[in-house]
Amino acid sequence: MIKVNISQVKPNPKNPRVIRDGKFQKLVQSIKEFPDMLNKRPLIVFTDVDGKYCVLGGNMRLKALNELKYTEIPVIIADEWTEEQKAEFLIKDNVGFGEWDWDQLANEWDAEKLDDWGLDVPIFFNDSDELGTEFSLPDGDKAPFQQMTFTLADEQAEQIKNAITDIKTTEEYKYCETLGNENTNGNALYLIIMQWVGQRK
Repeated sequence: MIKVNISQVKPNPKNPRVIRDGKFQKLVQSIKEFPDMLNKRPLIVFTDVDGKYCVLGGNMRLKALNELKYTEIPVIIADEWTEEQKAEFLIKDNVGFGEWDWDQLANEWDAEKLDDWGLDVPIFFNDSDELGTEFSLPDGDKAPFQQMTFTLADEQAEQIKNAITDIKTTEEYKYCETLGNENTNGNALYLIIMQWVGQRK
């Protein structure tokens, strides 16, 4: 790893990863709060034909560092890689492998901090006090409850959050059928869906 002037480093025009404004600002904030992480995870670059360093891993961090007006940044130079290896790394560095254990995250992590750190926390996971502390199932058949995870665009998530908040203020919500479910968000969403079904008939 070496440190170079940020003016020597340019973003990769082939970078397939994009980041929305909200997520980008969280990245900027995380670097502000924890700058030493850059030394443990420097940008991966190669020397381009114009003599500048072109980013293979860390394009969004470079953008954030420019916004924060950094003058010097840590990099690892990968000039020994073939063009095929560079292209492979560019994709693989932006691919998320595996899946999150949402139960473990719900029980052992702070949902607000996870969101601040840039993790796409499922919309119904945010109200962590509603999850309770008792997760053991009774003897016999499994309890008739399910956890469902949805991936939503920011605007979609905002609309659904607003709808859930609004319906909780109605008389219908006070008397809606819960089927034994104690999760208020789940009950609110069920009522919204049932009202939609009723309107279609």
